[in-house]
Amino acid sequence: MTSPTLSVPPTVSVRGLTKRFGAVTAVDDLSFDLHPGTVTAFLGPNGAGKTTTARMLLGLVRPTSGTALVDGRPYAGLSHPKRRVGAVLEATAYHPGRRAREHLRIAARAGGVPAARVDEVLKLVDLGDAADRRVRGYSLGMRQRLGLATALLGDPGLLILDEPGNGLDPAGLAWLRNLLRDLAAQGRTILVSSHILAEVAQTVDRVLVVAGGRKRFDGDLAELASAGTSIEAAFLRLTSAGSAR
Repeated sequence: MTSPTLSVPPTVSVRGLTKRFGAVTAVDDLSFDLHPGTVTAFLGPNGAGKTTTARMLLGLVRPTSGTALVDGRPYAGLSHPKRRVGAVLEATAYHPGRRAREHLRIAARAGGVPAARVDEVLKLVDLGDAADRRVRGYSLGMRQRLGLATALLGDPGLLILDEPGNGLDPAGLAWLRNLLRDLAAQGRTILVSSHILAEVAQTVDRVLVVAGGRKRFDGDLAELASAGTSIEAAFLRLTSAGSAR
């Protein structure tokens, strides 16, 4: 992996992002940038604020304060947002009676994407042979692949992926790793949350760690695992610490 040049404008710019649900602060004054050509791991324990942050980036949750911008604009202000941002937040959000090809055709129409793109993404995620099976018969790993296909329909420059390796076998994880690296090499910006730290260490360029809604680390993977410290040891130390970096 090679680190991209960070002098180019960021694809994602988050500043002072905060979200409170009543007395609970889910995200607390979070700031970071994501640049083209990078795969960034978004790490944190359950309840750290990762999903809420992603939902604010996608305009699904309104921030209490702060901003979350994609290409300098809020998600709601993007023209053709499905062509700018692809996201997988839940691998089970499919009608079980629909076939994968049908699901993708509906998503393509809704996003203003040419129908020819459906077969392209099915091939990209290696679901071509299962495209006409009903989703109810899909394994979790196959649903993950379908989620990736849906996210890639608009050929977006930004991908936000929540646990995309969940349910994949070792061969599937290797496939996913190569896919993400290839997409980044094309100049895309990728934010991926994962609990599979060994896989993270083989895939990403940068790491963003949050705990209790606050940022604990934001930097290169090599810096996180410096001085012979494993990524797991660094993660546990950061998420149990009281101070942010």
